[in-house]
This record gives sequence, C-alpha cells and structure tokens, in this order.
Amino acid sequence: KTQTTMPREVVSFHAGQCGNQVGKEFWRIVAGEHGISEDGTYTGEKDDQLERVGVFFSESAAGKYVPRSVQLDLEAGVLDSIKKSKYGKLFKPGNMVAGQSGAGNNWAKGHY
Repeated sequence: KTQTTMPREVVSFHAGQCGNQVGKEFWRIVAGEHGISEDGTYTGEKDDQLERVGVFFSESAAGKYVPRSVQLDLEAGVLDSIKKSKYGKLFKPGNMVAGQSGAGNNWAKGHY
C-alpha cells in the first residue's frame, strides 16, 4: 500500500494593520533563521538553513526566496510601509491586496 504524504508548506495570511505589522516581523525572523537576506537571496552559512526553507518560502526562477504569504488590508498605508521597509523586496507585490478605501475607525464600514 502506497502512502502519500502531505507537502510541508505553510501559507500565511496577514490582515489589517496589526496582522501585517506582526507578519512583517514574523518574516524578518524566519528569513534570518533560514539565512535569507532582505532581497530574498540566500546568504546563510549552514547547510541546514536551506534544508526546510521550502516550508515557508517559494523559490523564484531568479533563485530568490519569496515568502508564502498574503497581506490584506482595507487601506494601502500599512502595505505601502511594508513595501518601503528594509524587507520590502522580500515580498511579492501581487500578494499584497488593499481595498479602495479604509474603514477610517468606522466599525460599520469595516463590517459591511
């Protein structure tokens, strides 16, 4: 009997200002643990850093590592700050989705 195993891949979703700020720090730490630089290139020194890199990152055709993550927000401000940050080049811009206008501290607007 052949037993298939599930691939060990993590896809993270970060929503809202807090979720995206926490997500940015999460990816900064994970990238450091795996020897991935701010632009997605491998700069590590240990072979075991790349052993499980595929759990969190996809490798692009250019050989760079891209986080498996989607960032969502009602307004583009937080996503723009992530793009402009030190680790902004690490993320795939197409995985950052912003609404046309924010909730503007209006619970009903964000809810509906």
